[in-house]
Amino acid sequence: MKLASPRHILRPSLLFFTMIVQAQVPADRPSTEIHPDRTATFRYRDNTATKVLLNLEGVATPIPMTKDATGVWSVKTGPLAPQIYGYSYEVDGQPRLDLTNVRVTPNLVDLANLLTVPGETPQLWDATNVPHGTLHHHYYTTATVLGLANHQSNFFVYTPPGYDPKAKMPYPVLYLLHGWSDDASGWSAVGQANFIFDNLLAQGKIKPMVVVMPLGYGDMSFLDSWNVWQEPSTIDHNTNLFSKALLTEVMPQVEAGYNVSRKREDRAIAGLSMGGLEALTLGLNNTGRFAWVGGFSSAVHKLTFNGPLATLDPQKADLRLLWIASGTEDDLIEPNRRLVAFLKSKNMPVTQIETPGMHTWMVWRDNLIHFAPLLFQNK
Repeated sequence: MKLASPRHILRPSLLFFTMIVQAQVPADRPSTEIHPDRTATFRYRDNTATKVLLNLEGVATPIPMTKDATGVWSVKTGPLAPQIYGYSYEVDGQPRLDLTNVRVTPNLVDLANLLTVPGETPQLWDATNVPHGTLHHHYYTTATVLGLANHQSNFFVYTPPGYDPKAKMPYPVLYLLHGWSDDASGWSAVGQANFIFDNLLAQGKIKPMVVVMPLGYGDMSFLDSWNVWQEPSTIDHNTNLFSKALLTEVMPQVEAGYNVSRKREDRAIAGLSMGGLEALTLGLNNTGRFAWVGGFSSAVHKLTFNGPLATLDPQKADLRLLWIASGTEDDLIEPNRRLVAFLKSKNMPVTQIETPGMHTWMVWRDNLIHFAPLLFQNK
């Protein structure tokens, strides 16, 4: 099972100073160039290399590059859809970053450069001339999450433009969970979630809401290797500890520090990949707390339909929305289809979404754009 393609990312465990010495870039031409027809040229200088590949997010296989007489390797892509793309290089089998591009994904396992291909008009994930909300970053001492230095965990909170801490009507709140290898900034730094909410609000498509984006691990050793995803007991251990941290540490702090509703009808939870598994597990097992539940490309490949899931009752659950999405080229689509089939066998109302795409941020940004306008409507 492939949770994210390792072809377009670079492990930070490689010494960064070695990367600086070894990675080379064109001296007289930009390393990336977007043309008017939205094709893009990528360049990498290494006269000694015998093979250089471009790893581009959303492309299933590495793209061969060609060397010119000056030692610059290059490739021109076909037209690219307006999006934010992760990319890196593979030089004689070794991963390399584009060191002229300071836009790098914040990540606890893998790194990639980011490149924005603009559209003819601004996209919903772009920063645009609309009122902006505020991102707040909180650190706290956790008694639950294992493996953090000095027990310091963190979470981000997005408050919408015009947020009023003394408003008579408390704000509804969405708990938005990142995927494996991301840190707590994943949804804002790469997913551009704060700009998505800004733009949807400006268009009148969503209700003003507070969005909480926590660090999504219960045990930091869950990041040790890809193999953790083959061990159900290890997955459950991480999920259970994270669930405890969210319910007993993060949620009480949010409700004490922000003007958010404590009603289940005003609480939603959603996430991508690992965060999708966590959101579905927490949401379906705690329907007294959450009335809106979403999973994007959820890592449910080892999920068993027993325990609390076996006793799901649609009337008792009384969910306002259960939304399960996946890209059609994602290895996790079949496990998500099995979960949907199980839920339907329990007569649980479920909205199933399948869109073109792999296990990538392009799919998850689109998921959020379509999921958020459904929340807190017709309560």
